[in-house]
Amino acid sequence: MPIADTLLQELEQESAATRRVLERVPDAHLAWRPHPKSFSLGELAMHVAQIPGSVAMLSTKSPVAPPEFKQQSAKRSADLVPAMDESISMARSAIGGYSDAQMMDTWRLVAGDREILAMPRAVFLRSIMLNHWYHHRGQLLVYLRQLNVPVPSVYGPTADENPFAHA
Repeated sequence: MPIADTLLQELEQESAATRRVLERVPDAHLAWRPHPKSFSLGELAMHVAQIPGSVAMLSTKSPVAPPEFKQQSAKRSADLVPAMDESISMARSAIGGYSDAQMMDTWRLVAGDREILAMPRAVFLRSIMLNHWYHHRGQLLVYLRQLNVPVPSVYGPTADENPFAHA
């Protein structure tokens, strides 16, 4: 199976769990943050929604300068799932066109003449698009728990939801 197809399959699988998490983000707490240095709930949720597409599009150029890391906030919770749908569509478009050879090409992040990152494009997509996405989705789950929002199942039971329980 082509490398791009395996990444896209995982992206599709994980997008369902991420959708369940984003659907729980309450409008009333978008400005809430657990610490002054932390993202607000609205910023973190929008970041989670946008990671796949923004990282996949970044993978289409190399070398590339570091992007500006100014995170917008969701204005309404209802904007999160559509933002993720758009992001997933962008990721599908960018990744679906890669051959295995392109996936193994070295992708580089540079600041002037200083190389910051250099790795095969497939590793960049696995690490920065997928693993980074899961990391922030986990943070978002902690935010929801701190706000007393029922936490959805991602990989198994939570204190609020058990997909394995009999009805």
